[in-house]
Amino acid sequence: MTGLIAERPGAVPASELEPRLAEHRRELTGYCYRMLGSSFDAEDAVQETMVRAWRSLDRLQGAGALRSWMYRIATNVCLDALDGRKRRALPVDMSEEASAPVEASLDGVLPDGAWVEPALDRQVLPVGGDPADLAVQKESVRLAFVAALQFLPPRQRAVLILRDVLRWKADEVAGLLETSVAAVNSALQRARATLAAQQAAEQPARPEVAADQAELLDRYLDAFGRYDIEALVALLHEDAVMDMPPYAMWLRSSADIGTWLIGPGADCRGSHVVPLELNGNPAYAQWRPSGPDGQFEPWSVTALEFGADGRVTRMTAFLDTRLFDLFDLPRNPAPTAR
Repeated sequence: MTGLIAERPGAVPASELEPRLAEHRRELTGYCYRMLGSSFDAEDAVQETMVRAWRSLDRLQGAGALRSWMYRIATNVCLDALDGRKRRALPVDMSEEASAPVEASLDGVLPDGAWVEPALDRQVLPVGGDPADLAVQKESVRLAFVAALQFLPPRQRAVLILRDVLRWKADEVAGLLETSVAAVNSALQRARATLAAQQAAEQPARPEVAADQAELLDRYLDAFGRYDIEALVALLHEDAVMDMPPYAMWLRSSADIGTWLIGPGADCRGSHVVPLELNGNPAYAQWRPSGPDGQFEPWSVTALEFGADGRVTRMTAFLDTRLFDLFDLPRNPAPTAR
């Protein structure tokens, strides 16, 4: 493919563009993830973006326009993917009441593609840069924020992400979407209003976040590794929320979560866990015991949110074991003592 592209008259040399295409993969993955609410769909969208880019390199007007040109392609890929698709949401947004902490809580299963999927920080967030910009980026991949984005029509979603998250100018977004600056400003105003209304309805409201989340995660994983339910419950806010896609269940209160962990969740005792960073927050991967010979099997990737008081306000366990491959996690880990 590289040789054919290099032979096109007037084309930017492929040897110059090939490494730069790779440089943009992480930020494009983050953009597509916010648009689509799925890490798997984002990976597919970025791959399709790269393919379309290679096929149309002769249309690129100079290497300096590469980034905006790639975003134009990625936006079109995402808009095509979203055409006619139902929005993704969190389990708490798909049911009217919290389920009881009993075996029946595992009866209801959500349809495939219904929930917002997690994203690994190192695959969607930039490395280094201005701390204030990084804080905005982290907030913009938080699960609840990505779920709120899904309420926006696709083009409004693209405008809001480009303007408020990626800090593009209105005329740049207008050029990318082939529309007017006035249309971009109008779309942004409507998107902000919808997002504000949706975030205002979010329960519980976004709390202040504790500073040393790594130390808090270590305490949580220590208690979970020992399966000390009393210690775990002490680390939960009294109104903590727990959900577990693909199950429709969700729980609210540390008491119900504790009861569930010693009931339907009791098979998690003795699990192997590894800390992660997902959606701008602490998280962990979990492998459950799979036999008497000390082996483990992939089980879940769990995202946590800590409040300012150092207690967990939300825990979402994603049971899709394909995430282990997507996040480059081993299928059969060699546990180490914590």
